[in-house]
Amino acid sequence: MTTHLPAAGIPAAATPTAPFSTDATWTNWGGNQSATPAFTVRPRNEQEALDAVRFAIREGLPVRAVGSGHSSSPLVQTGGVLMDMSGLSAITGTDPAGRRARALAGTTINAFGDALWEQGLALGNQGDIDKQQIAGALATSTHGSGKNLGSFSSSLRWVKLINGYGDIVEIGEGQLRELRAAQVSLGTLGIFLEVELAVEDSYYLQEEITYPTWAETAGTWQSDIDSNRHYSFLWCPDNDSCGLLDLPGSPDYGMGGRSYTKKYNIVDVQDERRISGIEGARLDRSYRIYPGGFTTQFHELEYFVRSEDGLAAVEAVQDLIRTKHPSQKYPVEVRWVKADDAYMSQFQGRDSTVVTLTTEPGTDYWQFFRDADAVLQEFEPRAHWGKIHFMTRSRLERLYPGLDTFIQVRREFDPRGMFLNDHTRALLA
Repeated sequence: MTTHLPAAGIPAAATPTAPFSTDATWTNWGGNQSATPAFTVRPRNEQEALDAVRFAIREGLPVRAVGSGHSSSPLVQTGGVLMDMSGLSAITGTDPAGRRARALAGTTINAFGDALWEQGLALGNQGDIDKQQIAGALATSTHGSGKNLGSFSSSLRWVKLINGYGDIVEIGEGQLRELRAAQVSLGTLGIFLEVELAVEDSYYLQEEITYPTWAETAGTWQSDIDSNRHYSFLWCPDNDSCGLLDLPGSPDYGMGGRSYTKKYNIVDVQDERRISGIEGARLDRSYRIYPGGFTTQFHELEYFVRSEDGLAAVEAVQDLIRTKHPSQKYPVEVRWVKADDAYMSQFQGRDSTVVTLTTEPGTDYWQFFRDADAVLQEFEPRAHWGKIHFMTRSRLERLYPGLDTFIQVRREFDPRGMFLNDHTRALLA
């Protein structure tokens, strides 16, 4: 690691140098997590972010970063210093030959689209929402779908961050041990300032939306996974399920028991007059094809099982809904992600099927989620760090072979645990 600014000799300051507020309540997008930190700091540049962390060190205050607030788990909560990183937003460099792009930590995923395209580049994959800040997407291993495509975290090649000593340090590909910890860090190594991602040459995607029955979905399970760059589906327990996520559903069939399938494949486009916005058959630049987000709030539990267990896991959840929770009408979303090497990645060492359960804010969904957690235990599931989950330290010790190494790196970067909160301390202290 290269140290740029020493923590020694820091001048005393009564308050952070960046704009800040006191006793301001933070609430996440879904409305199920909130906190009232002592200071909410909004750095506008690297120096102000550094000053805020050093202020926290002097005052003995814990620090957490907040991105776009899309996490449903208690990752952000702190009574100390909450760092709102939205002011650090820009694409800072591209390397078309090396297929790399750098960006400040607060840059939202949707800001990469045009900026990369102008350089002949594109993100290799995206998820259902593109409003997250890139540092938050990396911290939680946010992903899209495709058996040969990894999460955002798997594309991280370099990061500049502020550690628990109040130093700015860099981690690159020459430090694989530290990089694999930084790729999925849950915000516990420090405050990310700037990142470099591996990206791809620009490409166009053709969309195909279909509405097969469950028997048809199960019957073509592996061929659909294998024959499409991106494949995912939402199984609908009820005719009204699609509408709960603002999806149009089928014009010809009731959606109860059917799957809303999404297939995206690369096509050659020489003339952009071919671009089409026809619903269910769009053709466009890759970043315009990926969904941009949801307007309706919801809460999610998202678990990951080995790909070979995917069909059995989905059918176990279907049986749970039919037999014990028939009032749950939201679609069950199913996706695929390639294995990677990050110590705390949900995909570490195993290609995964993703099972996402969604519920409505304001309803009592805890028993449904707890029952789903119990039903899926036979498949040794890992959890999305940004979603509601029931992971414990003992589960992590069983499911994450790199846990001890991650904790060693975390302690090296933050020996006093200033970047921990109650949630992450229970898992990773």
